[in-house]
Amino acid sequence: MAVALKDLDIRALQAADKVYKRTDDRGLYLEVHPSGSKLWRYKYSHLGKDKRIALGRYPEVGLAEARRKRDDAKRKLHEGVDPLAERKRDKLIAIYKAANTFGEVAKEYIDKMVAEGRADATTTKANWLLEQLGPIANNAVADLKPIEVLAALKRIEAKGKHETARRCRSFSSRVFRYAVATGRAEADPTAVLRGALITPKAKHHSALLEPDAVGELLRAIDAYSGNVLTRTAMQVAPHLMARPGELRKAEWSEIDLANAVWRIPAERMKMRRPHEVPLSRQVLAYLAELRPLTGPDGFVFPAFHTSKRPQSENTINQAFRRMGYVVGEITAHGLRTTASTLLNESGKWSADAIERSLAHADKDPIRGIYNRGRYWDERVAMHQWWSDYLDSLRENATACR
Repeated sequence: MAVALKDLDIRALQAADKVYKRTDDRGLYLEVHPSGSKLWRYKYSHLGKDKRIALGRYPEVGLAEARRKRDDAKRKLHEGVDPLAERKRDKLIAIYKAANTFGEVAKEYIDKMVAEGRADATTTKANWLLEQLGPIANNAVADLKPIEVLAALKRIEAKGKHETARRCRSFSSRVFRYAVATGRAEADPTAVLRGALITPKAKHHSALLEPDAVGELLRAIDAYSGNVLTRTAMQVAPHLMARPGELRKAEWSEIDLANAVWRIPAERMKMRRPHEVPLSRQVLAYLAELRPLTGPDGFVFPAFHTSKRPQSENTINQAFRRMGYVVGEITAHGLRTTASTLLNESGKWSADAIERSLAHADKDPIRGIYNRGRYWDERVAMHQWWSDYLDSLRENATACR
């Protein structure tokens, strides 16, 4: 009968040229390697097969701890569970979870957005939101609990960034739903967090809404002494009613001068639908002056130092600041609000035609397709009237209402 090991015996064991064993009791033994390593093993039989499972290295795992691990393994065997198979399964699960952290799944989701042709601004914003969620990025997406996500959101909210916190909750919800759809999670833990964050006050893009102020802005733009491409972009922007990102990324291939239309592809539109903008005589004149400088191919408004990139997203707003307009007074995006307000106040144009020109989404997609065609003629007339009206404001003449 084998004699059970003692700590004194184990410490006295010396390395040999080959691996040898020293038995303890009930299947537990110690392997002594030529390198001097002493490794605990437990030998058992399961379903008629002899198996061995590693229990750790001595002295990190002492004799008493090794016996406890052996006893735990024996209990599993009595319950019909193979401890070695269970360990392999747990290891695979751990590896799987480590490769499926919130951050990894979020990056995969963003890559999917890119493959689907989402706008650069959208994917850039998504990456920025992921950075804000750094505290949970390394957590297994399947293990995250609502309280852990809420804690990360509250950290953002505590900095006064209420809108950012709200957007992060929305983004994280989309990531969790993607994880569920691809088998990496069971549920979206953010679903129960609605109402847990401070609702931010609505902010509107700064805009000029008085005709005299608009006329003053147009005259200031004409007198702008900075870069000619920046000045032309500011001159064209009020007429087109396009979002700043759509305008600065405009390409000459989209401009149909013969038919006086700018066709913006769906991938560059916020609502992922192609959009057509009527070009007034005034806009055509500006483009005719610009074409020899930046055309006939590439970006209509390229960056200062390279034609391979579009104008910076802050170029026009920075020009407004240099012209003396302070933050909160006017923005490039606010020019859309100016057009919407004054066109509606004129009473000459249907609200649907104005909404179509602003490329706002129709809640009913079928109705939206119908209206895009239905209001085209009205929109062509409206854009020409709007350009004429802007000219009258620039000249400080009586407004054409």
